[in-house]
Amino acid sequence: MPISNWPIDERPREKLLLRGASALSDAELLAIFLRTGIAGKTAVDLARDLLHEHRGLRNLLAASQQQFCKSKGLGQAKFAQLQAVLEMSKRHLQESMQRGDALTKPDDTKRFLSARLRDYPHEVFAILFLDNQHRVIEFEELFHGTIDSAAVHPREVVRRALHHNAAALILAHNHPSGINEPSQSDQQITQRLKEALALVEIRLLDHFIIGDGEPTSLAERGML
Repeated sequence: MPISNWPIDERPREKLLLRGASALSDAELLAIFLRTGIAGKTAVDLARDLLHEHRGLRNLLAASQQQFCKSKGLGQAKFAQLQAVLEMSKRHLQESMQRGDALTKPDDTKRFLSARLRDYPHEVFAILFLDNQHRVIEFEELFHGTIDSAAVHPREVVRRALHHNAAALILAHNHPSGINEPSQSDQQITQRLKEALALVEIRLLDHFIIGDGEPTSLAERGML
């Protein structure tokens, strides 16, 4: 049965307008993006097939152009549209981290860091540089490592902090495995950086581990 024959409150687009995007399943949201199905399948049916094929929404969104376009019902035009949507989402989050804005919403910070770092296939160590009122000065991806580890140099972190005249820092790095539990080496480098920054009177506010789900805060764990 085509979606146009479904009850109004079950059609993905109408459901979104009536109840908001959060009320929709992954398949329903993807169906709105797809707009149309294929022969014998509605957009929702196709969306469910794609989510099963790619083992979830995240893998589908992170698929390469070649992987994406192999799926039935998808092609280069849809891939381009998806990349545009993803980039708009990142830029929307970036606006909440603009220079001069104070970090007053921890969830916004977590979403921003997760969007920037989560899908790298290798470890990336990044820093939010803040002034003495916790306003954003700059965000930098400072170290890129292998899939297992990133070499983090305290001297370079201090140098960049002094360059930006930062009063405080928030650290973040991703675990490509998706496991966001801090390792022993994560805790050790955090303490090394905290001690090095303290010598130049710069505060380390937090270190986030980015993996699947909610980023892990070392400050919330009492590890700072």
